[in-house]
Amino acid sequence: MKHTLKGWLVDNTVTVDNKEDKILMLESAGSLTLADILSEMKKEDTGLREETIEHAVKLYHRVLSDLILSGYSVNTGLFRAVPQFRGVVDGGQWDSRKNCIYVSFTQDKELREAIAQTSVNILGEKRDAMYIIGGEDAATRATDGMATAGRNYTLNGRLIKVAGDNEAVGITLTNAAGKVTKLPDDMLVVNNPSQLIILLPSDLADGDYTLTVTTQYSGTNTLLKNPRSTSRTITVGQGGTTGGGGTTGGGGQDVDPLG
Repeated sequence: MKHTLKGWLVDNTVTVDNKEDKILMLESAGSLTLADILSEMKKEDTGLREETIEHAVKLYHRVLSDLILSGYSVNTGLFRAVPQFRGVVDGGQWDSRKNCIYVSFTQDKELREAIAQTSVNILGEKRDAMYIIGGEDAATRATDGMATAGRNYTLNGRLIKVAGDNEAVGITLTNAAGKVTKLPDDMLVVNNPSQLIILLPSDLADGDYTLTVTTQYSGTNTLLKNPRSTSRTITVGQGGTTGGGGTTGGGGQDVDPLG
């Protein structure tokens, strides 16, 4: 099966002095859950009952998780998964406040072969857009969307400076259940057009969160009449279900948070 990924040309915010330096930002096709994947599998004419497919997939996940967390390096053909540790171990003692277990996933043969057959469609230059292009956890230096409660998290992007007096302006974290937490202003450590550094709440439970930046910043001295937003998925601790790092809306397309 042939695949095509679509991308927008955007400024490389790392090379500030080079205005012609561009990178490619993925035009997201959306976000899928296990239920969506099972639905796609059920469309295949396998002759298997729906509950059989679901049982087999969930059994595969459980066995895979058990083996990885028993210390095995697991090669599935699609990916390779290896358990690893993060954080400095002081005094030879494990401290869950400073140390954590994570699993590193790398592409394996089947995925590499599929990537080699995937084409790229460049949609053009994404002008006057607000977007998040990446993030980094201060505790672990992870750039895959993993984050640590009570530590700084850096967001890089374009036009993300938090500005304006609209009540929607600010940074919010939305958990899987839909509960929204808005960060106090003093938890925004660095507030620049291309970089934000925020302090995550120390009592943030493990899990996946949609981190949303909403601002009236326009890049000029005039504020936008209506605020716009961009989002990124982060995973705190070991409770994630999506793997973290995704940016919603095609890399953070402009949306009006007031509807």
